[in-house]
Amino acid sequence: MNPAIATTAFVLDNSVLCGWILANQATPYSDAVAGLRPIRIEAAPPQPAALLSLALRFQLTSYDAAYLELALRLQLPIATRDDALAEAAWAAGVGVLTA
Repeated sequence: MNPAIATTAFVLDNSVLCGWILANQATPYSDAVAGLRPIRIEAAPPQPAALLSLALRFQLTSYDAAYLELALRLQLPIATRDDALAEAAWAAGVGVLTA
């Protein structure tokens, strides 16, 4: 399974449950992700110590630290609406994509 599909479903589900969007607004996003190219999976996963270090340094969840670690490794900005992750991305020097 394409990890983007699972992640998108998680984000959209939470967005609806939190009242940020309506359920009917989530469908177009879900459909758009289904048409994306498969995501390349990194053969070398991050070291647990690196994730722990980022999580502690920026007070992130380990899940968010994994996104930040990948962005740092690839030197790419992060697409997020999470304030803590966005602040960490700016502080770490990779920045955040804006709409």
